[in-house]
Amino acid sequence: MIGARYDAVVIGGGAVGCSVALYLRGLYDRVLLLEREPALLRRASYSNQARVHNGYHYPRSFITALRSRVNFPRFAEEFADCVVRDFDKLYAIPRQYSKVTAPQFAMFCRRIGAPIEPATREARRLFDPGTIEDVFLVQEYAFDADKLQARLASSLVERDVEVRLGANASRAAATPGGDIALEIETSGATETVHAGHVYNCTYSQINALLRASGLSLIPLKHEATEMALVEVPQELLGVGITIMCGPFFSLMPFPARALHSLSHVRFTPHFSWQEPQSAPRAIGERPERSNFDRMVRDAQRFVPSARECRYVDSLWETKTVLPSSEADDSRPILFKRDAVLPNLISIMGGKIDNIYDVFAELDALGAASAGVAG
Repeated sequence: MIGARYDAVVIGGGAVGCSVALYLRGLYDRVLLLEREPALLRRASYSNQARVHNGYHYPRSFITALRSRVNFPRFAEEFADCVVRDFDKLYAIPRQYSKVTAPQFAMFCRRIGAPIEPATREARRLFDPGTIEDVFLVQEYAFDADKLQARLASSLVERDVEVRLGANASRAAATPGGDIALEIETSGATETVHAGHVYNCTYSQINALLRASGLSLIPLKHEATEMALVEVPQELLGVGITIMCGPFFSLMPFPARALHSLSHVRFTPHFSWQEPQSAPRAIGERPERSNFDRMVRDAQRFVPSARECRYVDSLWETKTVLPSSEADDSRPILFKRDAVLPNLISIMGGKIDNIYDVFAELDALGAASAGVAG
């Protein structure tokens, strides 16, 4: 069945997809947002550390750090009601196996203009002085994924963006008139709509639509990841900790559940695969056992009271990055126009503030289109 025509269709109802749909509504009259889950922001936009980056996490990628510094205040202001600030964020540098020393980390922060100061004596007592070289107090926030979801959903209604939940875009093809014919599966029924532009914002599933449509795949690396949710001991309440920079851990407030997330560079990923070399795996695939015990056993070497963290739950998700990011931990956005269907653009961001980098690309695309039209 042939359905309606839309100026633009956005596939994927995560933070990026919702933000792109709202941006496009400022340009077009009819915008459709498709999300395969029963609610928005239920996949990767929820199952992560909920960290609002301010550059500290990327000493090996100066550009990524600078982009975070630029985007951080904008996100914190625009989504102030979704951002949690009332905790002390501590970055600690271990004595061994870190890719940066404490002086190097402090210099890096000064270069990107990120606030940093020596941690208080009380904060330093949280750490084992035998394994930790130095500890810094920085400015970093967390976001409440539930509040962000409610905020974006409300904005979509206010801006008159049509949203379909439980809807899967299964195939895209060119039409004689230059539109894209997009097959949509909803509750066993299939409908085809026409779109002037399609934006594929499905994160780890970006290649699913391209594969089904016979289009060239984008090289991506995927990891099946576990984010442990824990109750922390009293002395770690109101504290976020990140050990930099190597095979270490982060303990961050997770506001949506009033818990902390515990992640580990070595134990959060359970297995990985690459496209197009490997066959696709199920998104959010759950391994047989949790790695929480391994995470906390290693964490207590640096923060002794971490041994008192009580396991509550795990968030299982597929983390996706560009293969080029493996060398320097960079997080550039993916913004790729398809060679066969030029009105189909695949977009992926690796952190919440990437939405502003996407806006910049959309601005540039609009300017380029206007130049061609002129």
